[in-house]
Amino acid sequence: MRHTTPPSTDDIIQMAEHALDAIPAELRAMVRGVAIMVEDVADDETLAAMGLDNPWDLTGLYSGTPLTQKSVLDVALQPDTIFLYREAILLEWIETGEELFRLVRNVLIHEIGHHFGLSDADIERLERDE
Repeated sequence: MRHTTPPSTDDIIQMAEHALDAIPAELRAMVRGVAIMVEDVADDETLAAMGLDNPWDLTGLYSGTPLTQKSVLDVALQPDTIFLYREAILLEWIETGEELFRLVRNVLIHEIGHHFGLSDADIERLERDE
């Protein structure tokens, strides 16, 4: 997909949905119920919690309880959510020249990894083994 204007929130949502559809069905079933939200940038509270000053340093975030820590007795206070931060993704797209869909997919898959209970180090190790 070629863009002559910056991709919109809806464009990023469509790419994320397309990427989610490509995940094997058994894994996709385990992500069912996780909300995927696209926001322009992370809010100040999120940035402070992550120890970040620059909103363009955060392309995505998983907010919730990883599957490895869930119990059937737990009552969810809020739904598990994956946030994709559009402006940070677009900045990385511009700076790296990476294909935008691939970048959106990589951020989404990274955050799904956190939903499955993987650490950043685990995810990086898996990405190197591709």
